[in-house]
Amino acid sequence: MRDGLGRLLGARARLRWVHLVLGGALLMPYFLLAQVGVGVAAGGQNAFRSLPLTLAAYAAALPLAAVTAVFGLVRPLSVTAVRAMCGVPGERLAEGPARSWSARRRTSAWWTLHLGVGALISGMSLAVPPMAVVLITLPLVSGQEAARIGLGWFSMGVGPYVASLLGVGLLAGLALCAAGAGALLARMAPVLLGPTGADRLAAAEERAADLAVRNRLARELHDAVGHALSAVTLQASAARRVLERDPEFVREALAAIEDTTRRTVGELDAVLGLLRDGDAARPDAAPAPTLAADLEGLLARTRAAGTTVTARQDPGPVADWARLPAIASREAYRIVQEGLSNALRHGSGPVELRIRVQGGAETGHRELEITMTNPPAAPEGLEPRTTGGRGLRGAAERAALLGGRVEAGPYEDLWRLRAVLPLAGDGR
Repeated sequence: MRDGLGRLLGARARLRWVHLVLGGALLMPYFLLAQVGVGVAAGGQNAFRSLPLTLAAYAAALPLAAVTAVFGLVRPLSVTAVRAMCGVPGERLAEGPARSWSARRRTSAWWTLHLGVGALISGMSLAVPPMAVVLITLPLVSGQEAARIGLGWFSMGVGPYVASLLGVGLLAGLALCAAGAGALLARMAPVLLGPTGADRLAAAEERAADLAVRNRLARELHDAVGHALSAVTLQASAARRVLERDPEFVREALAAIEDTTRRTVGELDAVLGLLRDGDAARPDAAPAPTLAADLEGLLARTRAAGTTVTARQDPGPVADWARLPAIASREAYRIVQEGLSNALRHGSGPVELRIRVQGGAETGHRELEITMTNPPAAPEGLEPRTTGGRGLRGAAERAALLGGRVEAGPYEDLWRLRAVLPLAGDGR
């Protein structure tokens, strides 16, 4: 009993009732326009004074409403109302305007259903309660049966108490109709306002684009800040160990720490600029480091941490790192940076680095190869080396963006990082 009353008169049922009345109100402009047209077609009659003409105006108003619903903004307005009043979960409804014709046709069907059913419930909500009150109070008000309010038919054998029961039945019927219509709209909303295949594809593309931006930010932060922290930690540790007996090394280490932190602050500012609209293209933003401009500084800062780095560079057919395509130069720098950072955190012994360009005009294909090796055993107190860290995954993602690849793992008696980046373009 209580559940039944809750479905008829509960908070959700009342909100759905209000949603239906809103639909009836939205139909009024269409209905008034159709009423004028029907009256003219009927020879100038007033459609409000004729039930058949009123019903004809109602029927003519629905196609007018359906036509206007093809505009894209009708769907977000309808979805907002359904979420707020019909109790339909938001994930079952589409986001944004209807763009495809399929979505617009479904929105048009929903708009017509909402306004059409809402108009019927609105009319009943206006007419039934006064009539029910009159019938319920009929036994309590003397002379009401004879009043000129259209109740003369009670003289045909229907007593006042039966009329009271009939009034209660009318109110119950109104509540039942409103609850049923509200449930119908709630059931049809996901069908007619739910996402289409195109909507789901657009949402998936938006999520993929957002995830790509987040992954890019994560890679940049990891490579810039992670490498700097590793280098600064080892530089400070090396300086502390020789503080008394090698002041010159300490001065070099402190200078390297200062340079590393200054550069990292600039890189961090550039990365954070990506989070602000328009900041990524600021003229005062720190330029992204490249192989041509920043490799030697990177090697010097790594050596200042006490790690021996032997680098062999062979530009080959490009003759100069400055002639590399800009994106390849940037991504190659980050891959080298991650390899050196990995060596600082987990490796032991000297690092052998080789960077070269292979191929030429005769083959029509050139690629940049980066190879880095060092002993795999981690010194005591450092984390053991793995092949699945965030930095190595980021390096692999960077290479994949250019159609290349990264391999990292044991190689003979060493640990090896090898990256191959295809080269294309003229460096712009």
